Amino acid sequence: MASWQTVDAAQWRQWGEACLQALEFSQADARCVAASLAQTSLWGIDSHGIARLPHYLNRVAHGSILARPDIRIERSGPATAQVHGGRGHGIVVAHRANAVAMELAREAGVGAVGVSDSSHCGAIGLYTRAAADAGLIGIAFTHSDAIAAPFGGRRPFFGTNPLSFAFPRQGGAPLCLDMATTAIPWNRVMNARRDGAALPGGVALDADGRGETDAARVRALAPLGGEYGHKGYGLAMMVELLCGPLNGNPYGPHIGPMYEELGRARELGAFFIVIDPARFAGGAALAAVAAAMAAELAAQPGSPRAPGDPELAAQAEREAGGVPVPPALKAEMAEWSGRLGLFLPPCRTRQEAV
Repeated sequence: MASWQTVDAAQWRQWGEACLQALEFSQADARCVAASLAQTSLWGIDSHGIARLPHYLNRVAHGSILARPDIRIERSGPATAQVHGGRGHGIVVAHRANAVAMELAREAGVGAVGVSDSSHCGAIGLYTRAAADAGLIGIAFTHSDAIAAPFGGRRPFFGTNPLSFAFPRQGGAPLCLDMATTAIPWNRVMNARRDGAALPGGVALDADGRGETDAARVRALAPLGGEYGHKGYGLAMMVELLCGPLNGNPYGPHIGPMYEELGRARELGAFFIVIDPARFAGGAALAAVAAAMAAELAAQPGSPRAPGDPELAAQAEREAGGVPVPPALKAEMAEWSGRLGLFLPPCRTRQEAV
């Protein structure tokens, strides 16, 4: 029998909210961040879920993320706006910017909103799903510091630079694509280092540009596409231009590293586009057609799943059995509980035949 520990997502969310409030976040912002991380872990996206909270707490303690930021929203046109993050938590800033894009889309048919002076905003699919849940089409992009080698190169230049699209689906959760432009996210490397796990081949490089599976020796990620990595690399550059220079933010190697220089503000950007399908010929039937398309795909040989469906399956399993908590993460959580005078959420042990 194999065993591991899990924590109930609702209890974890309450603990995360208490941690953030102890560091002077407002109740609403603390709830926003903790709920977003808990939801991400329920989807099985452990690279961006509850495992990231200790890092965020470290940055708040070092002053590079402000608990009470001055977030400013400037409408620049009938369908455009700029959100100045004020060094706030990226999840708080991104939800605010996405809400503005949704508001603009309802008014003008489309909304495009840029973000400046923010920080890591977690899983980008949080925001596109929010738009699709409201019957709109969500598109989102963000960037990070230099952790991915360009195609044909060996040294990091761009970040993982993820992108997401989400469409409403009648009678079900949105169809959602949420993907990095690298083979894996950098946080998966950090989780592997923490847990002493190996990485799959072909996704990361060592200091000399050779393939590497030992997370401790990885110095760069490989662009998405393997032999055809020019595709992931090209996407990364386009996302970088949308999120960095377009919003007055630095790009690639000029962005402060996520896990080093914790007192340095990251100055990260993001870009949100929301579309009102009702403004287009097929808009009235779009959600129904999306549901029919997903059902038709599932009936094909091999039963292909639609984008976002694996996350829904993971959520059903984790709502019943809890979110896995590796020993090293539990130790980090216990350390922060001690520092902040909080009770650690109880863990339970799951066993499975192997």
